[in-house]
Amino acid sequence: MQKKQPPIESLFAKAEEFSTTTLEILRLKTISKSAVVLSTVVAYIALLVAFGLASILINVGLALWVGKLLNNVYLGFFTVGGFYFILAILFYFFKNSWVKRPLSNKIIGMLYKP
Repeated sequence: MQKKQPPIESLFAKAEEFSTTTLEILRLKTISKSAVVLSTVVAYIALLVAFGLASILINVGLALWVGKLLNNVYLGFFTVGGFYFILAILFYFFKNSWVKRPLSNKIIGMLYKP
């Protein structure tokens, strides 16, 4: 015959089982969300590297072409460099609205997506 537990001991056993199960679910959800965020970040980094390499090659070609048009190769590099310097200044002043806020919203959206 099975010995009956007092109601309070049964309640404690069920509460312990519930808390263990809840912690396990929380751990699995955290792992799942972390995996989604990490895989997305890795994919974006790979895209950024590929885009960066293509951009470097295109910009060297553009600088050589502009230099040929100006009859001085180094003037082409200065022109392209000056253009990117102006872009960098604009990026510095608008970095929060162009990058920080959208990126933060994207990460938060991924974390809270069911």
